[in-house]
Amino acid sequence: MGDGNKEDNFTLCVVTALPIVHSKPINMKKYSFFSLLPILFFLLMISSCKKDQFDVEASQKELGKNSDLSGHLKQTKTYSSEVVQSWIQMQLDLVRVPGGATGFPRPASNFAYCGIALYEAVVPGMPAYQSLVGQLTDFNPDMPEAEPGKAYHWPSSANAALAYMNRNIFTNATPAQQNAITALENSIAAGFSDVHPDILARSVAFGRAVAKEVLDWAVTDGSFTPRDPYQPPVGPGLWAPTPPNFPGAIGPYWGLFRVLVPGSLAGSAPPPPPAYSEDPSSEYYAMVKEVYDISQSLTEEQTAIGWYYADVPGYVGGSHYIAILMQLLDLDGSALDKAALAYAKSGIASADAQVGCWHAKYQYNVERPIRYIREVLGHTGWNPLFNTPGHPDYLSGHSTNGGAVEVMFSDLFGHDFAFSNHTYDYKGFAPRHYDNFTDMAVEIGKARVYAGIHYTSSCVEGRLQGMKVAQNVLNTLQFMK
Repeated sequence: MGDGNKEDNFTLCVVTALPIVHSKPINMKKYSFFSLLPILFFLLMISSCKKDQFDVEASQKELGKNSDLSGHLKQTKTYSSEVVQSWIQMQLDLVRVPGGATGFPRPASNFAYCGIALYEAVVPGMPAYQSLVGQLTDFNPDMPEAEPGKAYHWPSSANAALAYMNRNIFTNATPAQQNAITALENSIAAGFSDVHPDILARSVAFGRAVAKEVLDWAVTDGSFTPRDPYQPPVGPGLWAPTPPNFPGAIGPYWGLFRVLVPGSLAGSAPPPPPAYSEDPSSEYYAMVKEVYDISQSLTEEQTAIGWYYADVPGYVGGSHYIAILMQLLDLDGSALDKAALAYAKSGIASADAQVGCWHAKYQYNVERPIRYIREVLGHTGWNPLFNTPGHPDYLSGHSTNGGAVEVMFSDLFGHDFAFSNHTYDYKGFAPRHYDNFTDMAVEIGKARVYAGIHYTSSCVEGRLQGMKVAQNVLNTLQFMK
């Protein structure tokens, strides 16, 4: 009897009882006690209905005051992904500015750890899903648990977790950037003023506690292990800093860091690159000459593609793929549960793929095209579209990342999910349109060849490695119960 208004409920009770009531005036002297029982029953029915009606009204009022009541707990999927998209944009703002904020020495891991913290902060509201505790490498903390029977506001948990991670993981953020992080956290929280204070406090505390455990685990991944200064090997065909800016070696020890998923690199190692040779009939010579030949006949479209994935200045490395993820969540209309799942999956795959990629880079130490084109092919004034990054050629980091997110985005949104990449609208670049995620990954590899900074084999093998790592992650982690 808790549904409808009180008049309807009361009328229902009266109508239910009416058939047992006499229609004529009652002469009390003519009836025994037992013959009056139907009338007494009718009166009790009225009283009971009114009591039920008032009890329901009181319970409904109390629900807004008592955060411990159960039976009205909202699941994570009932909320939008707006909180997640806002924090992704904040992260992009942090890294986009010249000399932008960095966090862990391996950039891709920043987003992976944020995605894991987000997922763990809202997974108690996802009944079909489970925690990653015990599944990720060395991830066995005494995680906080949601209190049974108590309500949680999952956007508040997500906001608190992502604020904590961004505040602590971007270690060189300026005071202004730290203030921006706090301002975003407070702005999002202000939008939850209609949620009971007890529920808010409990949800925020839970999100922060989860994020703290994730961060405490993250700092043990080898990122901060002291290392000797890197001395690159010297010899024909081996990587060395390149003109005109001669950048030092970036990430020579990234390939030694802990992977997030046990066995994620299994079967992903690329074949050895072509052996160095200056013989015009050699595979190595042809590999480099292809880069030069392409540079001499670049179309306007190819040039645009090359610049689109330069990412400097802009969303370096893994952050470009997080920018794409943000757009996909918006296009898909993803709820909070899918956003958390997507951020965790794509971040994990990207981070582990980068470990494999950087291991190969400094295992083979293949030189970049510019040295060979200038000194062996004899084109002394040749330059790529933009300055060559400071790390070996084989494999291409962008291509490896592209392959990893190709698999993960296909798993999350469907392989034939068509979209336009608007990441660099703010630069005035025309968006790049793709009919599926394979088209995206293939173009990312071609972009590095068009730019003159990678060989085709480095991009093809890089994509394949990223795809294999991502598939290993999907095969290993059990998100669903």
